[in-house]
Amino acid sequence: MAYPGFETISPDQLRDYMARHREKEYLLIDVRQPGEYIEAHIPGSRLIPLMELQHNPFDLPSDREMVFYCHSGGRSLMAADLAAEAEVTEKAIYNLSGGIMAWDGRTLADYPKVRVFDKSQSLPDLLMTAMDLEKGAYRFYTYVLEKYGQESFAGTMDQLSKAETAHAKSIYRFWEKSVDDPQPFEALFEALAGEILEGGESVGEMLDRVENIEGNLCLNLMELALHIEYSAFDLYRTMAEQADSEAAKTVFLNIAQAEKAHMRVLGRAITECPGV
Repeated sequence: MAYPGFETISPDQLRDYMARHREKEYLLIDVRQPGEYIEAHIPGSRLIPLMELQHNPFDLPSDREMVFYCHSGGRSLMAADLAAEAEVTEKAIYNLSGGIMAWDGRTLADYPKVRVFDKSQSLPDLLMTAMDLEKGAYRFYTYVLEKYGQESFAGTMDQLSKAETAHAKSIYRFWEKSVDDPQPFEALFEALAGEILEGGESVGEMLDRVENIEGNLCLNLMELALHIEYSAFDLYRTMAEQADSEAAKTVFLNIAQAEKAHMRVLGRAITECPGV
């Protein structure tokens, strides 16, 4: 439904929108209260409570499209109308009809684990942390591949483990420009500990969960991997919004975009699991 200055879209339309748009092109905004956000939020969304938005709508980005959502659609309708009336952007503005109550996609609890990054660090140190997180994901997928190399989903694990290395290489290309006498990628990546995943969990804890998986092995492993990727997407999307420099923001948005591709790979893999 179209309103003056913005449009209301359904959950299916939002899902299609997010799949078609690059992360740098839009911002998904949750206008509920912090307690509601902690209980469940759409991955990648930024929390800006409605009252805060009313006080200063011009903190909203002017260079991106915006999608607002809340519990059932009322507060986000008001937020979209406020943004449109204030003319904070010439880009499109959307409101999610029915809010998170109507959203049947994946949600995450708690805040993104931005504590894995020390935001007082220099850009090179932030990038080093990002590479270390990619090493953690690489360790996870490599372990699963080695343990279940004969299973039908082994190809997906192999694809993802290689993709994590490729992600680390893309971060490295930014990093090597920011330091003097950079170490070669292969030696640097080998030396990284990779003990933490982007969701804030230790790799050891997640591997323990792999060891104790029961029921449909393929389905439950793919779901565990999806949790890792959605948490990574949520983290990097949030870090991009909190970044102090355009260089860091660009890096984090690029990583978030890549994590979204991983989510699609795992989504397809789940449909191929036996018994699904």
